[in-house]
Amino acid sequence: MKVTIDKYSGFCFGVVYAIEMAEAELSKTGKLYCLGDIVHNNMEVDRLNDMGLEIINHQQLGELKDCKVLIRAHGEPPETYHTAIKNNIQLLDASCPVVLKLQNNIKEGYEEINKIDGQIIIFGKEGHAEVQGLLGQTDGKAIIVASTDDLDKVDFSAPIYMYSQTTKSPKAFADLQEEIRKRKEKAGNSEFVKFIVNDTLCRQVSGREPQLKEFAKENDVVVFVSGKKSSNGKMLFQSCLKENPNSYFVSEEKEIKEEWFNPNSQVGICGATSTPRWLMENVAKNILQLKAV
Repeated sequence: MKVTIDKYSGFCFGVVYAIEMAEAELSKTGKLYCLGDIVHNNMEVDRLNDMGLEIINHQQLGELKDCKVLIRAHGEPPETYHTAIKNNIQLLDASCPVVLKLQNNIKEGYEEINKIDGQIIIFGKEGHAEVQGLLGQTDGKAIIVASTDDLDKVDFSAPIYMYSQTTKSPKAFADLQEEIRKRKEKAGNSEFVKFIVNDTLCRQVSGREPQLKEFAKENDVVVFVSGKKSSNGKMLFQSCLKENPNSYFVSEEKEIKEEWFNPNSQVGICGATSTPRWLMENVAKNILQLKAV
């Protein structure tokens, strides 16, 4: 059996930056709060918890004073920064630069479209940490669209500025754009009413989808390693599954099943932008120790 770990899988630079910032602080003080899971991978969160990282929610943030809190790569809405100033909390801001740029773009777009009675549409997952930060740039007034099922919320006769959560699928984003264009045409006056599409996908993340499809084709069995909370993980796994029906989703090595493999299998291991390399290596070692091998 041959087992290969995809060299392109694993943490994106935004997650690497956040974890390195947390590790540096923990090595000095042994204690740090983090607003929400630092990464959508329970194994990595557990590792950092053992070092002294404590995960808190927004309600708990409001109860803290005179301490340090890490802002993860997903970014935060303006209210979080107001709370920190009021409670004398030092923020270690690890917001991804791509997300910060998107937040600024949406804020500017919101100010512009307000002048022409338009709408901001954000293609993303309702309640997702990054989306909450983006929504905060519009005073909570943006329309969150997860699929075409949510388009009933939109007034197609009014101007629209469209943005996307950075980790969404490029194809899904393109398909949603096309559906909005069609509905605007049906509403009439589409040539005269603004529809501005802002491509805000992270290319480091979106570029992984076509590469992973090729990786899935090259292997007999694909083991996709990701936390169950990861939106990016769910999207990338589906891409693997479409190319290779022998693709399996696991969060840790103990979920591996022997019947997936035989001694002649060529096995590919890959993961999400929130999957640590050490976890994929553990999965590879576990597979090579199976009796079926």
